[in-house]
Amino acid sequence: MSRTIKFAQAGGPEVLEFIETQVPEPGTGEVRITVKAIGINRAESMWRLDDYIEPVKFPAGLGYEAAGIVDAVGADVTGIAVGEEVNVIPSFSMNQYFTYGEIITVPDYAVVKHPKSLSHVEAASVWMMFVTAYGALIEDAKVGKGDFVIVPAASSSVGLAAIQIANYAGAATIALTRTSAKRKQLLEAGATHVIATDEVDLVEAVMSITDGKGARVAFDPVGGPNFPKLISALAFQGTVYIYGALADGDTPIPVLAMIAKMPSIKAHNIWLTSGDEARRKAAVQFILQGLESGALKPVIDRTFKFEDMVEAHRYLENNGQFGKIVVTV
Repeated sequence: MSRTIKFAQAGGPEVLEFIETQVPEPGTGEVRITVKAIGINRAESMWRLDDYIEPVKFPAGLGYEAAGIVDAVGADVTGIAVGEEVNVIPSFSMNQYFTYGEIITVPDYAVVKHPKSLSHVEAASVWMMFVTAYGALIEDAKVGKGDFVIVPAASSSVGLAAIQIANYAGAATIALTRTSAKRKQLLEAGATHVIATDEVDLVEAVMSITDGKGARVAFDPVGGPNFPKLISALAFQGTVYIYGALADGDTPIPVLAMIAKMPSIKAHNIWLTSGDEARRKAAVQFILQGLESGALKPVIDRTFKFEDMVEAHRYLENNGQFGKIVVTV
């Protein structure tokens, strides 16, 4: 028997329920894992609200990331053995698989070997944030020396990952945060520059930093009414990757600024990378090398116990964290 967390209707954190179920044997191409830690993501909050990129099929499980120990493997699974420490990389629909459980079953393509230098808590935090940032900044934009990368919501887990990955590639980062309260933390986390957007003019500050040229890339999980400022802060023919919707309401497109700057606006999500075997392997290799070298480091804001998952979701939605929230099992 295993406790899993499910919800029968969309709503706030209180809709999450602990369900005790018999653990099935893994099917063909599946791996069963005894979970030690679970990474908590904004996507799961959106999923719980039925406000995500695909509709929820109720009753639903949730969760994209976990670290644990292989308990059993199904037919046709190769390269993964019972007793091995592994992680789960987001690469599936939560309508099919989930990680909020004491014992979980996931597809073998979602399983990666546990990085030896990391604890279970650290390993449960790294894959969503680093693969998401890698896909946009390395795989697509190919950022490097001489590039400036604007990172809105920089204190989020993916924001911090973007700072680290851009730095690793040799680019300079411009971290955006609403006030100066997190400036020191962001600089310590590797940001080259920090702009407090409630305190100074964003476009003027970016232009000052970039000698009037603007940034080649912006990596934005926010959208909303400030989006036109990002367009104005770009270099000519720069690129904005939009991968989230933290701001309420519509995201306006500034037509004249678009004509002047001729930017590319690209929607981005992790599936472009994690859903393709070759790209997924390249991402994993890049991230493992970064972790081993120390260039990439997990940033854990706070841990909760499995029993306190509802409180973990409430904390997530307060938007005050610096880094990743992880739940231990």
